[in-house]
Amino acid sequence: MFRFTLNRLAMALPTLFIVAVAVFVLIRLIPGDPAQLLLGDLADPARLLELRTHLGLDQSWLVQFGVWGGHALRGDLGVSITTGEPVLQLVLSRFMVSAQIVVVAVILAVVVAVPAGMIAAWKQNRLPDLALVGAATLLVSLPTFWLGLLLLLFFGLKLDWLPVVGYVSVMSDWKTGLLYLVMPIMTLFLHEIGVLIRMARASTLEVLRLDYITHARAKGLSERAVMMRHAFRNSFGPTWTLIGLVLGNLLGGVAVVETVFTVPGLGRLLVDAIFARDYPVIQGCLLFVAVIYVLTNLVVDLCYPLFDPRVLAE
Repeated sequence: MFRFTLNRLAMALPTLFIVAVAVFVLIRLIPGDPAQLLLGDLADPARLLELRTHLGLDQSWLVQFGVWGGHALRGDLGVSITTGEPVLQLVLSRFMVSAQIVVVAVILAVVVAVPAGMIAAWKQNRLPDLALVGAATLLVSLPTFWLGLLLLLFFGLKLDWLPVVGYVSVMSDWKTGLLYLVMPIMTLFLHEIGVLIRMARASTLEVLRLDYITHARAKGLSERAVMMRHAFRNSFGPTWTLIGLVLGNLLGGVAVVETVFTVPGLGRLLVDAIFARDYPVIQGCLLFVAVIYVLTNLVVDLCYPLFDPRVLAE
């Protein structure tokens, strides 16, 4: 197990370095000058040069990357150009908002999708299977922004059950805060449940075709016992891997939902920083998301032997 963990860590570190380089270079290929945006088009050239020097934008890309990378290794992601706040503090505060939405949505999706996928596999080519697969395919096909707008229209405007836009912290007023989080969570839940149902169904079907399942049935075990004792654990491995990928992807791609519902999360922070050409915030957000993604997949890899002990023998 220790060697397995070291191998996964050794794979994660180069990934983070490549991501850091890619983020740094690609951001600087975006048209626009942060100093120009701050001072305006009619800014004095001398003042503009002074600000660029202060921000370190007059240095070569290699020097800028070295300075930023060195500070990032010490946990210092810099200071926001537009607000003057420490980037790490800003990212962590916004991440907590996004994590509330994403984690709850993924947990709900797993609780519903895994049993639904197993039922679809158990009732293959019958009405429950066709209905679940059809619903899953439909949900996967719907863009998250369109699904969010539908929920806004129906539950916010037509029925007036939930607040349309805005955000209230759960810490300050948990009842009102939960109402503001319902539609963002449901949007992600409905979108991801389709993916997980299809994966749970496919992995369960693969397990149900194995010889030991046939042997268990031949011994007279009920279908419920076969599914719960033998099929579930072995079919959950691939689904567990997908859960980790979904969780990482949602943490990095929640910007659309947060923009639709005006939730001040990490995705919304990244979108605003891109429009403002706030390099430190953009770099900090993307690097933070990469770290979370790598750590999530590392945890998934370390937990995978619980479902398939053969992994440790590789």
